[in-house]
Amino acid sequence: METSSQPKQVVIIGAGFGGLRVSRVLAKANVQVTLVDKHNYHLFQPLLYQVATAGLSVDDIAYSTRAIVKNRKNVIFRMGEMTGLDFDSKTVLLDSGTLSYDYLVLATGGATNYFGLSSVEKHGFSMKSLDEAVTIRNHILYQFEQAAFEKDPDKRRALLTFVVVGGGPTGVESAGALSELIYLVMNKEYPNLNFKEVRIILVEASDKLFAAMPEELREAAVETLIRKYVEVRLCVQVIDYDGNFLFLKGGEVIPTRTVIWAAGVKAAPILSQLPIERDAMDRAIVNEYLQMPDHPEVFVIGDSARFEANGRPLPMVAPVAIQQAECTGKNIIHALTGKEPIKYAYHDVGNMATIGRNAAVVHIGKVKLKGFFAWFIWSVVHILRLIDFRNRFVVFMKWIWDYLFYDRLVRIITRQ
Repeated sequence: METSSQPKQVVIIGAGFGGLRVSRVLAKANVQVTLVDKHNYHLFQPLLYQVATAGLSVDDIAYSTRAIVKNRKNVIFRMGEMTGLDFDSKTVLLDSGTLSYDYLVLATGGATNYFGLSSVEKHGFSMKSLDEAVTIRNHILYQFEQAAFEKDPDKRRALLTFVVVGGGPTGVESAGALSELIYLVMNKEYPNLNFKEVRIILVEASDKLFAAMPEELREAAVETLIRKYVEVRLCVQVIDYDGNFLFLKGGEVIPTRTVIWAAGVKAAPILSQLPIERDAMDRAIVNEYLQMPDHPEVFVIGDSARFEANGRPLPMVAPVAIQQAECTGKNIIHALTGKEPIKYAYHDVGNMATIGRNAAVVHIGKVKLKGFFAWFIWSVVHILRLIDFRNRFVVFMKWIWDYLFYDRLVRIITRQ
């Protein structure tokens, strides 16, 4: 049991789902918590695609971190980016200074994984941050402005061809939302465009969408996308993209100015710079208590950690990070009070994804839903997960407006 008149210092790197939850668990413990993030806001990443497709504004899915922790008396927020870590001196290196810790929680989140395709990284679009989502929105809207007065039919069709790579929830939700933006909203405002020239293509390298879903829900997702005029291309692998042409394995070439990459995720780049054991996606290898094996005072959670259950690594999704955060916070408290640590055990809370208006798939335990009721459940769950009441209210009202009037309110090009 540790005893000291001075509270132990806990440093949490990352104010995502995991980092915030750890700070909440420790809010009444006899520790001093410093929560560090390079941004001064918490981002609700599951709805980033709605910013990218003009459905929501940036402040609808982001909320001030300081406002979140202001009532947690032993928690302070520090804006900064982690640049290194000295295990021997128990010091975190930031771009704005250093921090000493007794316990450290790495919840640094994930980054886009291009699987070595540097050309796609250079010319394509990823969707992991607010800036990237706004860039995609501006780009999509600008393609229509250009196409409206483009005389060359080949150039015009390339401007109106949108390719989403990745058949997981982000890719499918992005393709569905893009279809509704184009066919339900923008076709009313560009009378000189032939919307039969528009192509939305969803590319997936494997033979299925939503690999974790039951087959009947996967098939329902494909059918829904096809009804929304999305071309679903399975067993198709991207090999190159130069900003004008997308090259697929097998020789097919697609002229397009827009490639949205939603095909993979890996741990944040900072982990690859640390002298630790990592997996192929740069995630830190942790033990059953979510600690680094050689440094038990360092916990790693969420997208930063590789933890296996039933012989397979856990998915890099928010429920995993939140559950691991709960366990980590309790284990820090146990260490302070001399109790035995708790082994982390993952509880599958199911999967859900929306494909647009009145269309979603939900798989929770033995429950398998599709269509309107699944979409309603998805909507309620995502609204409730938002941090602030204002965000919940605004998002709800915008979704109602969109549902009733087939309109998107955030179609402003702020930069090109």
